[in-house]
Amino acid sequence: MREYLQEILALTMRWVRRLSREKFSMLFTLVQPMLFWLIFFGNLFQRAADTQVVQAPNYMSFLTAGVVVMTVLNNGLAGGVDLLFDKENGFLERLMATPIHRTSIIVSRFLFVMGITALQILVILGVASFFEVRPATGIPGVAVILGIGMLFGIGLTAISMAMAFSVRSHGDFFSVLGFLSLPMIFLSSALVPLAAMPTWMKTLALFNPMTWVIDAVRPLILSGWDAAIPSVLAALGLLLVFDALCLYGGARAFQRAVG
Repeated sequence: MREYLQEILALTMRWVRRLSREKFSMLFTLVQPMLFWLIFFGNLFQRAADTQVVQAPNYMSFLTAGVVVMTVLNNGLAGGVDLLFDKENGFLERLMATPIHRTSIIVSRFLFVMGITALQILVILGVASFFEVRPATGIPGVAVILGIGMLFGIGLTAISMAMAFSVRSHGDFFSVLGFLSLPMIFLSSALVPLAAMPTWMKTLALFNPMTWVIDAVRPLILSGWDAAIPSVLAALGLLLVFDALCLYGGARAFQRAVG
């Protein structure tokens, strides 16, 4: 077990060092969701949004939960990119030939992606506070938001790594990534409430796990514990099933890739 943990730590630090060498990538990784979605998009629709429709003090307050979950979505679905590049340049094959537990490669990637995602969520909530958007549930609510985000991210990262082991090139990977991410964002309650959607979009959004996660995070920010607890419990139940299915599919893809 000690050797296994050392392997996970060493591989996780490899991802960290790779990101730290790419200064612009590290900067845009932290800034992009906050800058483009929260500040630009939020302020753009601040006056256009009807507060009675979004059921929030303003559109910025409504959007914050959506930006948090969109960040988890984008990070999770992109989590397998570096593994794909390692596979294409042959490094992954050489790494698997070394006397290490192969699962440590997967676990280290999970830890790295979840760590970056948690940091981004905290940055987003911190920036939102400058616009007077603060979680009504306080610090415990922030911890719950992080926990829900991590659970959602685990399943998404498993999907991404399954794609990384299954597709032939990064071109195919990014094509599938774009096909998955945009419909999941627009067929969810990230940008508008379900009540404001056309019936067919609302129906599809109810089958989108992202909607359930957003509807759990949003009352933690806007309403308080009494309104949040039922949605949080429902989201946790759904995420357990979602993660189990995604991890099973990811494990099968990994087994096929390593033979």
